[in-house]
Amino acid sequence: MNQEPTVLDYVKALLTPWRGAPPAIPPIDVEDGSGITFGSNSALEVIPQEEDHELSEEKWTTVDEVVIGVKSVPWRTFSALGLGLMAQLSLEPGPGRTWGLGLGLYILAAAMAIWANIRGEWEIHPYPSVLQHKDPLSVHQVYLWIGLVSGLLAFMTFGGNRFTLLNTALWLSAIAFTVLAFWLPIPERTSWWSKLREKFTGRGLEIRISRWTLFLLIAAAVAIFFRFYRLWEVPPEMVSDHAEKILDIWDVTQGEMSIFFPRNTGREAFQMYLTALVIKLFGTGFTFDSLKIGTALSGLVTLPFIYLLGKEIANKRVGLFALLFAGIAYWPNVISRVALRFTIYPLFVAPTLFFLIRGIRRSNRNDFILAGLTLGLGLHGYTPFRIVPIVIVVAVGLYLLHSQSKGYRKQTLIHLALLALIALIVFLPLLRFWIENPVNFGYRAFTRFGTLESPLPGPGWQIFLNNLWNAVVMFFWSNGETWPVSIPYRPALGIVSAALFFLAVVLMFFRYVRQRNWLDLFLILSVPMLMLPSILSLAFPSENPTLNRTAGALVPVFILVGLSMDGVLGSVEKNLVSLIGRRVAWVVGAVLLVWSAYQNYDLVFNQYQDNYARSSWNTSEIGQVIRDYTLTIGSPESAYVVAYPHWVDTRLVGINAGYPTRDFAIWEEDFPRTLEIEGPKLFILKLDDSQSLSTLQSLYPQGHLRLFESQVSNKDFYEYYVLPVSAGES
Repeated sequence: MNQEPTVLDYVKALLTPWRGAPPAIPPIDVEDGSGITFGSNSALEVIPQEEDHELSEEKWTTVDEVVIGVKSVPWRTFSALGLGLMAQLSLEPGPGRTWGLGLGLYILAAAMAIWANIRGEWEIHPYPSVLQHKDPLSVHQVYLWIGLVSGLLAFMTFGGNRFTLLNTALWLSAIAFTVLAFWLPIPERTSWWSKLREKFTGRGLEIRISRWTLFLLIAAAVAIFFRFYRLWEVPPEMVSDHAEKILDIWDVTQGEMSIFFPRNTGREAFQMYLTALVIKLFGTGFTFDSLKIGTALSGLVTLPFIYLLGKEIANKRVGLFALLFAGIAYWPNVISRVALRFTIYPLFVAPTLFFLIRGIRRSNRNDFILAGLTLGLGLHGYTPFRIVPIVIVVAVGLYLLHSQSKGYRKQTLIHLALLALIALIVFLPLLRFWIENPVNFGYRAFTRFGTLESPLPGPGWQIFLNNLWNAVVMFFWSNGETWPVSIPYRPALGIVSAALFFLAVVLMFFRYVRQRNWLDLFLILSVPMLMLPSILSLAFPSENPTLNRTAGALVPVFILVGLSMDGVLGSVEKNLVSLIGRRVAWVVGAVLLVWSAYQNYDLVFNQYQDNYARSSWNTSEIGQVIRDYTLTIGSPESAYVVAYPHWVDTRLVGINAGYPTRDFAIWEEDFPRTLEIEGPKLFILKLDDSQSLSTLQSLYPQGHLRLFESQVSNKDFYEYYVLPVSAGES
């Protein structure tokens, strides 16, 4: 016997939506003739009366819309987001942290996100349609021949690992003429320069800033704040790698214009010349500050290309969110501040991916040319960037294997060959060095990937799979133990960005399964591919993961974060009516951004700073003591830092003291030779080095011992002053 559902049955159904739709409730006629009935979907419907013809044309309005302006609350979206945030909260470092709860919550979040997507509630923004062009395959043969001949001559003159006026001129000529040979003229349109000139040459100056421009300016200001706030203090000290960089830069300023710098297993040249330019422009000298300015600017320049990439594959809002989250995030902020080459990796990954993806989507030859230029430049920056050519081949391969490439496959292969040619010409100086010095060029990479320095600690395939897993979960669990570029053993992403990234990967993969768009799959695969320089550390698996060798992956990671954030806000806007929806969406967005900014501020300026100060040696304080000594009673020739195992890098003491090429180290057995030096002397000793102190006191009984109390606990040291007898008696 069929039994009509009760109100209680209906309420239960609303509270347990996973069991199916609520039961239909039959209409109830109201005797007062008001024309109001309960419909089968439980919403209160206004039935127009026959005599009211205007109302008959109106759209029926549900009770939810009448009361709170809601079509349907996007509870699945909020549930997925909430579960993701709770999952990542449970994975944050703390006593008794385990992965079980977080994994379970993330699985539930993934299921809820997929359900929301199936019901049309939460969608990743579709790729905007673009106009593809048939390439005329034209080439300016005269320019091409000039470019190729110039390139050949440049290659022949790049021997000896030196840039010269001649080979540099030939190289730049080869790049310029090859680009001109293939560059397609852009249809005439009013340039931004012409528009700007019109504003200033008119009768009156009228500057109008749109709301979107204001958003971009605010986002830029926030990113600049996070990149440059307390830059001189965070991080506080240099490490040995910084000493190598300063010495290389010193060589550049002395006229040694190397293509590849062999010191410390070999380094590409980009940072050396960039920092030399910073020193020239800002007069900051051979200091930690000079290194920081160059890398902080590099990190900042990366952000506009992240915005452009997000805008290209989705919309302006995705680009804005990707820029904002990347601008405030702990990961890119730390690798920009540590003043080593690490941030150069994403600096060139971002424009390379932007021009490549735009070139593929639009079949635009000029974009492939620009991608070739940035690819070639990136190869002069940081060794892990050498994985990017493989990433490009995979991207084009995925495109060719999918239906989106129909009719453009041959043209795309020609464009890829053009990209490779341009990149090869930009790479020419390093190519010549590689041929002349294959061991030096590949030493750093092969010591990690192969057995050149150390045998593999186990079967290679097992180490690779373990490294791959550790790298993939670093966003949520542990970014490794390398303290100069991270807070050891914490997730690489903050709570908000990690949850959004995870949900984006789930939804992108689900969309790929349903729609088979090559770009969905590539954006997901590009993350582990750009992390391969860390994953392939087979000889030293403890070095994986690390935020520096995975840095290129931050570009697609924050694009995915931006897509996810846009999807959340889009779900709210779509399911809440007009103005209310927009307001609630931006409130949700603001809360997530403020939460993320607050956490990342604490991670960088408190946790990272404190851990770095405790882990590094206070060479700046020792350098300042020596600096004060040389400016008052002594000279650099009579100042010494007594060498002690696993203590300060004495080259860094010299750099901090203002003597970048002087090593102040002295060993205990060399103390007697200091007797030959007249005048005052200063010896800096580690507190634990009682033997050296005893030797000094026996050699210089008139010396004065003073304890220097460091601002960092357990970093105190001794100052032992030796004054001339007459000065001491007076």
